[in-house]
Amino acid sequence: MPASQSRARARDRNNVLNRAEFLSLNQPPKGTQEPRSSGRKASGPSTQPPPSGDGARERRQSQQLPEEDCMQLNPSFKGIAFNSLLAIDICMSKRLGVCAGRAASWASARSMVKLIGITGHGIPWIGGTILCLVRSSTLAGQEVLMNLLLALLLDIMTVAGVQKLIKRRGPYETSPGLLDYLTMDIYAFPAGHASRAAMVSKFFLSHLVLAVPLRVLLVLWAFCVGLSRVMIGRHHITDVVSGFIIGYFQFRLVELVWMSSNTCQMLISAW
Repeated sequence: MPASQSRARARDRNNVLNRAEFLSLNQPPKGTQEPRSSGRKASGPSTQPPPSGDGARERRQSQQLPEEDCMQLNPSFKGIAFNSLLAIDICMSKRLGVCAGRAASWASARSMVKLIGITGHGIPWIGGTILCLVRSSTLAGQEVLMNLLLALLLDIMTVAGVQKLIKRRGPYETSPGLLDYLTMDIYAFPAGHASRAAMVSKFFLSHLVLAVPLRVLLVLWAFCVGLSRVMIGRHHITDVVSGFIIGYFQFRLVELVWMSSNTCQMLISAW
């Protein structure tokens, strides 16, 4: 027996895996549970002392955090710039919302500002375009009115689709009106009144012969429609600016797919 024990001790001394620097190779994988007795045997004077309670708690919390939360702790420059611009947009939009409620500083002018916004609504423009199309007796007038009607329908569908996709709320908790529900203009981004005003003003400037004062008034009207939506608290500044940009590109698209006089006459006769 003493001879066998001495041979076993010699084998343990010759085994390099029993050295202190190779003890980690003998540890079981993380998924397996090691019995307590083997843990006591492996612990020796060369093992590191257990971490303090605070350090172990912070390490466990960092391991339990999701990856996206860990990434937010060290944001990128683009993220910081985007959040800063978003904060500026919200702050400036709230400052310009002087007619957002009855307790606002310009609450007495709320009715007039809302009336300016209604001039850019889709329902009056579609109804007026159809009425003028019915009463028009010239081929050139019917061609312009049919393409304007196409542009208005395109604007409503585009704005409703983008708003449904983004679902951004306005700077103030203001409920949409009945006309807004009819045109599906419920959310804030983009501003449908602004896109419609920009598209209509650009359409009239390109296809109607107007004097210089009327052209200036048309541009000012589009700007006032967009500003009125910020003043009553329905949209942010970026919503209105995005609406102007979308309205311009809608006009360019209508110009690309412009319907000829024969096509318009065929549609009118079928209708």
